[in-house]
Amino acid sequence: MARYTGPSTKIARKFGEPIFGSDKDFEKRNYPPGQHGLAAKRKKQKEYGLQLKEKQKVKYMYGVLERQFHNTYDKASRMSGQKGENLIFLLESRLDNIVYRLGIAPTRAAARQLVNHHHITLNGKVCSIASTQVKPGDVVAVRERSKSLEVITTSVASAARYPWLEFDAQTLTGKFLNMPTRNEIPESINEQLIVDLYSK
Repeated sequence: MARYTGPSTKIARKFGEPIFGSDKDFEKRNYPPGQHGLAAKRKKQKEYGLQLKEKQKVKYMYGVLERQFHNTYDKASRMSGQKGENLIFLLESRLDNIVYRLGIAPTRAAARQLVNHHHITLNGKVCSIASTQVKPGDVVAVRERSKSLEVITTSVASAARYPWLEFDAQTLTGKFLNMPTRNEIPESINEQLIVDLYSK
């Protein structure tokens, strides 16, 4: 399946925030890319442009392609509650995102690669599908033979912790306790713009 494999800092600069995580290059040049940089005259974006930009930002942030994102939104719209929050919760409960949130991988892209390469187990069984929906109570762990991988040990040592997840750094095992509240998700996302875009 196609994936964006280009320079991540360039995309982060486009949106004006480090959407892929900590980025030293972004901190040095946190203005839009292009020949003129800060001197370029930027046109004021219209409502549709803002909505589209927010959708694209969230797509890149979670590493989801257009069709996947649209299908996820359709699923969120059929659930009870607010569509925008449901969308964020569905994206947050993807296996690759849970692996990233647990601190097993430094970025979502790295987490997706660990899942694809059979390094992660879900409820005791190896799962290689990054988009698998993890449910509250499910246990996500690193496969026994993969626990010595440098990328994992380095990431775990400096990882942030989240209240809706439980993690044992000794056994490299985590548990998805419950869905997070909207306020607990740290990323800057205006999901209402995405809802407005798809409601047209």
